[in-house]
Amino acid sequence: MDAPSLADFLRRRRAALQPDAVGLPAGRRRRTPGLRREEVAALTGMSCDYYTRLEQARGPRPSRQLLAALARALRLTDDERDHLFHLVGEEAPRLGMTSDHVRPGVLRMLDRLRDLPASVFDDLGYILAWTPVAAALGSDYSELADADRNVHLLFFCPPSGRPRLAVRDREANARSHVADLRLAVAAHPGDRRGPELVRRLRAGSPEFARLWEEHEVTVRRSMTKTFVHPEIGEIELACEMFHLPEAGQKLIVHSAAPGSSAEQALELLRVLGTQTTAV
Repeated sequence: MDAPSLADFLRRRRAALQPDAVGLPAGRRRRTPGLRREEVAALTGMSCDYYTRLEQARGPRPSRQLLAALARALRLTDDERDHLFHLVGEEAPRLGMTSDHVRPGVLRMLDRLRDLPASVFDDLGYILAWTPVAAALGSDYSELADADRNVHLLFFCPPSGRPRLAVRDREANARSHVADLRLAVAAHPGDRRGPELVRRLRAGSPEFARLWEEHEVTVRRSMTKTFVHPEIGEIELACEMFHLPEAGQKLIVHSAAPGSSAEQALELLRVLGTQTTAV
């Protein structure tokens, strides 16, 4: 690992990134341009002390997952992300494979969708970025370990034990999850996370195990979902899925019909999401 070059690169990318580019208030007492160290650490999900040591060229070698989180937090381009990986002595993610890196343009789009439950996840369902409303609607993804931050695990093995969807939507959505994952695992034979994810799901959910044996395959697309929120109740939302094949990722956006009770429910969720972000 080239620790001095890594430290210099992180400092320069942090200084070049303005707070409003990542949805943070600019404030009045910023003595230097760019983000603060603690802001990058929070966006990445690491301790401020760990990030500070990286910038001081005295930190331990970051994992690939941590490098991917840094690339997202600092809004790195594909070339900058590859450089970050190379500075640590890691092979950069290959084009067309599942990637933890979310392109800056996609993250900017997600910022524009802050009033809606929206998220980005890879082909295997691992959640990479999300809006505060998405966390308010379902789970607070930031509290989950990387290995547990997966849409299929959250559907079949929710940490709270509470299903997120109404019973009447359960079967169709369950089949959709399993059929989509079946395609993704076969499409990425070199990704060891796929078989491990299937093993966890089969062991933790008889429902998943039953549907997996049927060997159905399909790509998840647009649908209607009725979510069950513990405080607000049922919320019927339109779900749109946008595929990003070059990155092996998907952008999913939920929305409500204008003037509907679901639109009012989303207004409440926005307040809950803002409160969660401020904590």
